[in-house]
Amino acid sequence: MDLDGIDAIGRTAFEVALLRAAEDRRPDRLFADPCARLFLEAAGITEEKPDFTALMGPQVAVRTRFLDDALLSGGVRQVVLVASGMDGRPWRLDWPYGTEVFEIDQAPVLRFKDTAASSLTARCVRRPVVADLRSDWTGSLRAAGFRPGRPTAWLTEGLLYALDEAAADGLLATITGLSAAGSTLAFDHVEASAALYAAIGPDLARLWRPGPVEPARWLTRHGWEPDVSELADIAAKYGRRIHPAYDPAAGGTARAWLGQAVLLGQER
Repeated sequence: MDLDGIDAIGRTAFEVALLRAAEDRRPDRLFADPCARLFLEAAGITEEKPDFTALMGPQVAVRTRFLDDALLSGGVRQVVLVASGMDGRPWRLDWPYGTEVFEIDQAPVLRFKDTAASSLTARCVRRPVVADLRSDWTGSLRAAGFRPGRPTAWLTEGLLYALDEAAADGLLATITGLSAAGSTLAFDHVEASAALYAAIGPDLARLWRPGPVEPARWLTRHGWEPDVSELADIAAKYGRRIHPAYDPAAGGTARAWLGQAVLLGQER
């Protein structure tokens, strides 16, 4: 299938799909994701990357399960996947009846997914939103049926470390402005180290940005009540061991967080 038009950041989603497909094959998998295999087959990607999988596989498996649970736990029926990439959640999660899931991404990414997943039935009301986060995307989201007056569950997965601090602030300010009190935000963030840059390779390393400093304080500053944990602590709850690069107890120098937050009451 044609991948023309999917930029460098968009193509990193296939790296994540490789890791999710590997997790899906495990007998002790933390989640099921048949969509990952479909996306890879449609893209003609079959290459296995053992070193990359060893480094990133546990991190992606744990974060995926954590964020799945976060999105479903609140029972919110308006969900926004920001920069959705090859996310299969519209098809693979057991959404409450009537849930609307808005997928924001660039046109080539959404066009690819529409074709690759054509044999699947979404388990929600799926609403693709063609937009570029580098420009004003709020109009496109509203035009797709998004209602700011409703509590919303937002997901920013694999995104914050592709932004610099100012861009992360701008994104959160926009999300906050669109959100009713009681809305939730689920996210992951990684503060990379030199050792991690070397391990992931130059193509991914050049896309990395600082993102928000101290995620809990960042969220609090924007009016959200955060609950943020170290990746290693969440992994232990799921019975998984992450790569030492992410584990402070093992001398890891890269910090990684998983978290969710609730928007406190605000004047609208």
